Amino acid sequence: ATANVDTETELWIQDAVERLMTSRTSIVIAHRLSTIRNADIIIVLHKGKLREKGTHDDLMLQDGIYRRLHQLQYLDQ
Repeated sequence: ATANVDTETELWIQDAVERLMTSRTSIVIAHRLSTIRNADIIIVLHKGKLREKGTHDDLMLQDGIYRRLHQLQYLDQ
């Protein structure tokens, strides 16, 4: 729900969501990868199939879908 909000509001929303998810199993569909960066496990689905699974750091070490999406999303930064 953070695709069309300013940066300050996005950070406020992410902080609130992170507090709500503490000690709970949560399924998050993320538009911005920063929303799921701190997740215990990130699952990458592509065309209905499980393609990758791991932490942000694990997935960034692979030359896979998650890493490519991350690089594209943060290309300007």
